[in-house]
Amino acid sequence: MPNDNNRRVSNLKELSFNWIDSRLKIKALIDYMSSKIVPRHNHSSFYYLGGVTLFLFLVQVCTGILLLMYYRPGAESAYESVKFIVTEVSFGWLIRSLHSWSANLMVLFAFLHMFTVFFTHAYRKPRELTWYTGIGILGLSLAFGFSGYLLPWNELSFFATRVGTGMAGAVPIIGKQLMIIMRGGEEVTGATIGRFFGLHVAILPALFVGLLSLHLIFIQRQGMSEPLEWADKKPEEKKYIKFFPNFLYRDALVWLIMLNILALLAVIFPDGIGVIHWPLGEKADPFAPPPAVIRPEWYFMFAFQALKMLPAHVWFIEGELFGMAVFGLGGMIWLLIPALDRKAAKSKRSKLVVAFGAVVVLFMLAMTIIGYLVE
Repeated sequence: MPNDNNRRVSNLKELSFNWIDSRLKIKALIDYMSSKIVPRHNHSSFYYLGGVTLFLFLVQVCTGILLLMYYRPGAESAYESVKFIVTEVSFGWLIRSLHSWSANLMVLFAFLHMFTVFFTHAYRKPRELTWYTGIGILGLSLAFGFSGYLLPWNELSFFATRVGTGMAGAVPIIGKQLMIIMRGGEEVTGATIGRFFGLHVAILPALFVGLLSLHLIFIQRQGMSEPLEWADKKPEEKKYIKFFPNFLYRDALVWLIMLNILALLAVIFPDGIGVIHWPLGEKADPFAPPPAVIRPEWYFMFAFQALKMLPAHVWFIEGELFGMAVFGLGGMIWLLIPALDRKAAKSKRSKLVVAFGAVVVLFMLAMTIIGYLVE
């Protein structure tokens, strides 16, 4: 009797699979994934950073949709709706905490993913487009953080947004107009919330999904990058694992571990910890004096502190404007590194490029630490 039941279940599974496969060609997709291989070496763990970033983005989408059911944009309703979510809605505090933690971790893992790609020269031909779309995804992740910061409409988010949008006003020629477009007027008001809200829940997600789709397609078409050291190895000396199911199973395990870490952080530290925190605090009051210390999110701190340390004028240029120009030039070099690093295309390591990357990392770390140490 048990054998008959097992046979029926097996037949039912086969019939169900065949029904789906005849319509969606699942078997062809499985065959394609089974033919793909992933390099196996000492730094194989770096391959999972992109997947973790994707997982955290999916958490952002799910928790963001749940928050949308209660959030009401506007100067008279935003703060009250967030307060209602964390105090009256069942597990509302947990959803907000998960959303905030996953946002910060997503930016962290996007940075880690970018730096590992940079230092392993994985951007080299033919993966230039994968690098460009990855940089775009990181930029959109930062834009998510900036636009979402104002939405609770509390005291800190109000004044931090006023400082942040005010910096855009320093851009020559288009600066003031750009600031007005961002704020919806001369000052940060309820109109600014409306703009940031639309940006956060509609425009940025649409752009993000488009770039992410391209990024994933490029990765699937080109496969994982092999280490530079493998260029001189014989094929039999290289080790690989199958993408399906071996790599996907491991990726799923990493996602499961990440989910547990995220849940623990959200439950134990619902308002964040240390410099990474998001207490609701007091409602924004445009007529109140600004807090003694206004700091941006941790991932903007290096730029904020560097601009703050510049003198009022560097030669004949305003200090802030000079700093933004240097950041713009540095960002452009970083973006175009696949085209500038000619040695990587020949599977050779460029000491100059590695030194440039090391300087960038040390600069970001040093400015961030100083920013939190100096009042």
